[in-house]
Amino acid sequence: MKPQHHTAGLWLALIAAFGFSMKAIFIKLAYQWPIEAVTLLALRMLFSLPFFIAVGLRGSRKSQPLSTRQWSIIVALGLLGYYGASIFDFIGLHYITAGLERLILFSYPTLTMIFGAIFFGHQIRRREAFSLLLCYVGIAAAFAHDLHVAQDMEVVLLGGGFVLLSSICYAAYLLGSGRIIPIIGSARFTALAMLVSTAATLLHYAATQPLSSIRQPWQIYALALAMALFSTVLPVFALSSAIRRIGASQTALIANAGPVLTVGMSWWILGESVSIWQWLGTALVIAGVVLAGKK
Repeated sequence: MKPQHHTAGLWLALIAAFGFSMKAIFIKLAYQWPIEAVTLLALRMLFSLPFFIAVGLRGSRKSQPLSTRQWSIIVALGLLGYYGASIFDFIGLHYITAGLERLILFSYPTLTMIFGAIFFGHQIRRREAFSLLLCYVGIAAAFAHDLHVAQDMEVVLLGGGFVLLSSICYAAYLLGSGRIIPIIGSARFTALAMLVSTAATLLHYAATQPLSSIRQPWQIYALALAMALFSTVLPVFALSSAIRRIGASQTALIANAGPVLTVGMSWWILGESVSIWQWLGTALVIAGVVLAGKK
């Protein structure tokens, strides 16, 4: 591999980690205005839509038509990944800090491992079981911080439950996508899954919100556009390009910077308090994910 390709891959992986980490910051900033989670998600998906339509059309032009079974898998994974995972995440951020949200979401590699054991008979070895313990002890430590700050256990548990549902949806999405991406291609699959999730989001919005709610202050439009560009389109394709250049293992290792970036930015931008418990939880979750992914 050429050195410049490796360097580009490292930067792309870091850009992806930074972009995904900024999503919670954008959402928390938007919640300073009275806006429903599904309305904000609908705006994010609408702003992302032109990019994924373009990629989907480009990927389908020179490819074989998809079978009914492949379309069924794409629809199911689109509903799980960028619709189910996103709506639960957006709702959860109403109740918990951005730092705790990122730590709970970051449990998805261990959840993917658990689902692999349940549904596909993958064996969980001793080292992987220890990684699970590290992750969830770390999340518990971060929960202790949020409970102390919020002084309302029910609110924190409710928000944490929604974000855990988001992580479960995303883990199932990853497990399924790993089996269909080698068949139809990464960019094509991502674009089509995003189109499915956008349609589901807009149907959810139309069924639950008055159309007048799409009128929002310009700040909401700016935050939704930033979320679409810098926390959806850019990191999704940067991640795929990074994996192609430096492989999944190195890309995943750089992604471990995500929780640290979110905790730091939530303190700097949002003014959220940061305690030793949160940093300890962050370190334990990252250690658990690194251990789970180590060969």
